[in-house]
Amino acid sequence: MRTSEFDSSDEEDVGEEQLTPFQISWLSLSMVECSQFLGICPLPGCRFKDIRRNLQRDIEELQNQGVQDVFVLCTRGELHKYRVPSLLEAYRQRGFSVHHMPFPDGCPPEMEQCWQILEQLQLNLQNNRKTVIHCYGGLGRSGLIAACLLLQLSVTMTPNKAIEILRELRGGGAIQTVKQYNFLHEFREKYSAYQESKEVPTDRSVSR
Repeated sequence: MRTSEFDSSDEEDVGEEQLTPFQISWLSLSMVECSQFLGICPLPGCRFKDIRRNLQRDIEELQNQGVQDVFVLCTRGELHKYRVPSLLEAYRQRGFSVHHMPFPDGCPPEMEQCWQILEQLQLNLQNNRKTVIHCYGGLGRSGLIAACLLLQLSVTMTPNKAIEILRELRGGGAIQTVKQYNFLHEFREKYSAYQESKEVPTDRSVSR
């Protein structure tokens, strides 16, 4: 198993009391008439600056909480930077279904990618699969995707209410940048336009 590469000598010197806490926040979707929960967490095993996590312990915590699917929004470059280069493989070795759908830190995804993420998330929820999403801190990108999911599941949900819900759950840093904030406020309009653009080619072929 290549997971041994995470157990470097400097990590072994970190006592349990010195490890940075790893916590999964569970977003109840009951307010959008869904009985499921969506988990949001920071990057497991991250060792960067003053953050010291243990990958094996963090993965065990995910397992202990019954997680089946993990959506990873970090790029491969970030996984190397934060010293978990084989995270995706480690997840698969432990039996998780892995959905690697990365986009840059501080940015929103392209609408096509956003649609793919939300479609897969909703499929997981419909199939009662316990699912967690994470980026680096579990704030910006993860918060944005969770907020978009709320908007998609409920026509009465507003962008500001979705942000409020995510900040209550994850802290004031959730949905961090102007780009992410603007994307969320324009989400429904952009999503509708994207759906219409996908339908155009088939409409044209039928009319011919």
